[in-house]
Formats: sequence, structure tokens, C-alpha cells
Amino acid sequence: MLKIKENIPLAPLTTFKIGGEAKYFVEVSNEREVKEAIQWAREKSTPFVILAGGSNVLIPDKGLDALVIRVVGDDHTIGGNLLDANPGCNLLSLIRALGEKGLGRWEKLAGIPGSIGGAVRGNAGAFGSEIKDFLERVRAFNIETGEEREFGNAECEFAYRDSFFKKNPEWIVTRVFIRLQTIDGSESKRLADETVAERERRHIQNVRAAGSFFMNPVAPPEVVLMFEKEKQVKSRGGRVSAGWIIEKSGMKGASVGYAQASLQHPNYIVNNGNATASDVLALADNIKRKVREQLEIELQEEAVIFNF
Repeated sequence: MLKIKENIPLAPLTTFKIGGEAKYFVEVSNEREVKEAIQWAREKSTPFVILAGGSNVLIPDKGLDALVIRVVGDDHTIGGNLLDANPGCNLLSLIRALGEKGLGRWEKLAGIPGSIGGAVRGNAGAFGSEIKDFLERVRAFNIETGEEREFGNAECEFAYRDSFFKKNPEWIVTRVFIRLQTIDGSESKRLADETVAERERRHIQNVRAAGSFFMNPVAPPEVVLMFEKEKQVKSRGGRVSAGWIIEKSGMKGASVGYAQASLQHPNYIVNNGNATASDVLALADNIKRKVREQLEIELQEEAVIFNF
């Protein structure tokens, strides 16, 4: 039997540490419980949202007048080199645990905050790797029709920070299957440690933030050339770093209240104290306006902004 709670603070459950309470709240650890929670919400005519690792989200200050279904648990199995994981599993914990068992080659994803389910939904990536490079299939549940099915990699329609599931939120990922390669355990640890150290060098670890707040935008050709010349890297698909764009617009370090565009990585909007969701949204709007005025580029949020 599910234990539905009321008026539960959500800020502690997010990496931003921002937001109000959930009117209703439940933790689920398997597919059956997800379905039960959705059925409960339907019977109560209450909207619901899925929350897992708590990264890449902004909860409004007023909270959510909804049932928040939090996916928890580290349930996963390994068959050969195939990982079968609960979507609530922490991504970094999986990378390290499987590395100890001699499976890996996905260590460039180490340190990306949040769960493996969230990583699939947003096709999370870093340092040239994306979750799509390793995913074999997922199992998903349609909350409108009750249909269950498996999606192969191609059917997930992965694109830059996008997927079928992000475009079609009625489909909820319930299991994730990742195909890995054999690797020496010490080599996996070294690669993961190096990746995390590089993220720390860029000051994008252990801060109160959602992760990258904006997606890397497709830029005009002249901006792409400037980016490639200055950063000595080749643009992928005409996209340039949102952090670089924000810095070029003069908004690095800009703040509203306790929310600040990080001085180390300006695409991270950081909660430097008691920042509110309103502070974050106001700062994001200021950044978007300045980038539009200075560079004629329209930034789009990568973070999911809840509002119920």
C-alpha cells in the first residue's frame, strides 16, 4: 500500500535547494508503484509530476498543487555486459559500481547530476559523450492509455538534450537498459575520477544549482567562427557553449537576489544563499534578454520549470 504524504518540502530533494511544498507526495521504487500512484492521482482528480534525482528542475516558491511521485531506489541487475536499472538510480553511483565489476567506457558521464532515468529523458551528456551512445532500450508506460512497451535506441529519437520522452511526457520511463564494455576496474576509476576532477575544475560540482540552465544554442555563422577561433574547438551542429555566450553578453556573475550566473561556469545559475525560484527566473530572463540584444541568439532553458 502506498503511503501518500501531505505538505512535504521539496527544496531539500532538489539540487537547487529551492521551492515550496508538495500538496501530496509519495516515493515509489518500481513500475507497479508508479502505476498505483498515478491511479491515486486520477481518482483524486489531482495533477502529478515525476521527480527522481532532483537535478535539472526548478520548483516554484509556492510549491506544487499536485502529487509529486518521487522515484527512489538503486535496484539494478547485470546480465553479461547489459545493465537493467531502475530509472531512479543515481548515474554516478552506477558508473562507479559497475566500474568495480569491470564494466564501463561511459565514464565521461561521471558527475552529471541526477538519475539515469532523467539522463535518458534529457539525453544528458558531457565531454563528447551522451547517454544515447550507451543505451540499448528502455521500458516505458503510457499514463493516458496504460500501454507498456519497449523502445529501442532509434525509437527514443535522441537529439541534443532531447528525446521522444521529453517531447511526449505521457510516456514515463520505468526501466533503462545500458550496454557497456569490459574495462579494468582501476582504469574505470581513473577515468571517472578524471572526469569528476575536470567538472570540479570548471566549478560545476557540489554547488546548489540545477545543472546547465540553458541548452547550447545554434548560433549565427559569425558567432560560430568566433567561438571556434577563441576556444580552439569545432562546433557540433552549429551549436556553441551557452556559458561562453552568457560570458560574451556580459552576464557572467550577474545576479538577482541570491541567484547568480556562476563566475566559474555562467551557464550554472547558482543558489548562493536563500535564492527563490522568482530570483532564478528573473535572472534567467535578464540573461536571455541581454543575449538576444547583444548576439541575436535566443537561449532556451534546459532545466524543467514546474508550475502547478
